[in-house]
Amino acid sequence: MPELPEVEALTDFLTEHLVGHEITRVLPVAINVLKTYDPPPMALERRTVTSVARHGKFLDIDTGGLHLVTHLARAGWLHWRERLPDGPPKPGKGPLALRVALENGAGFDLTEAGTKKGLAVYVVADPGDVPGIARLGPDPLADDFDEAAFAKLLAGERRQIKGALRDQSLIAGVGNAYSDEILHVARMSPFKQTATLKPEDVHTLYEALRTTLKDAVERSRGVAAGRLKAEKKTGLRVHGRTGEPCPVCGDTIREVSFSDSSLQYCPTCQTGGKPLADRRLSRLLK
Repeated sequence: MPELPEVEALTDFLTEHLVGHEITRVLPVAINVLKTYDPPPMALERRTVTSVARHGKFLDIDTGGLHLVTHLARAGWLHWRERLPDGPPKPGKGPLALRVALENGAGFDLTEAGTKKGLAVYVVADPGDVPGIARLGPDPLADDFDEAAFAKLLAGERRQIKGALRDQSLIAGVGNAYSDEILHVARMSPFKQTATLKPEDVHTLYEALRTTLKDAVERSRGVAAGRLKAEKKTGLRVHGRTGEPCPVCGDTIREVSFSDSSLQYCPTCQTGGKPLADRRLSRLLK
């Protein structure tokens, strides 16, 4: 799933390639991705892109008062084309969900792999009209998101820190992968309860949050849209690396699997050498 660093990089890429260009065609291929119908996607045609922004994991293309907003979900992606194929795309069972064409022949495709569909596209006058954006918590890379603001957010929480970091209404933009990375940098168990965090724990977690995301954004900066997925994977230290040695201590990275996701962690770095039971709502094995 694209998270804050990848969507930030896509924002930079599209700012360079879209701003100042006119949208000539918007072609929905998979109707289920459209979450708004008035105005219709065609209302974006003959409008010029004025800016591109990020809201958490949402991508926002502004055409001067009318916005094309998308959330790429778990298996969605944006593919930039210097030259789009001639002729309209054919509806079918393929991954193509929506195509946007520019006056210079370039454009992009939104695609989604797999059978579980979550890719969402909105056409709105105000990004705040998108329910997911309206519910977003603060951006962890915002200038005013200091340690005091972070501590205040966590003060009212009574749950596992992994779930708190992934909650978009609490902190915008962090998903499964980067929450694993942040907790590894902080040397903290994903199942540690927020209520048990001491001031020094909050400080450590805040520093890990900011440095992990900033480093990932810097690695992605300037990378073409088509290479961002590979760049993300190479930069991850524990997420998706079950069975590999921890790059910090050399212990074997372990996994806890759930019904629709999994997390990875290092026992030596994060849980005092004790493996976590591989089941939902697991606690440390004694």
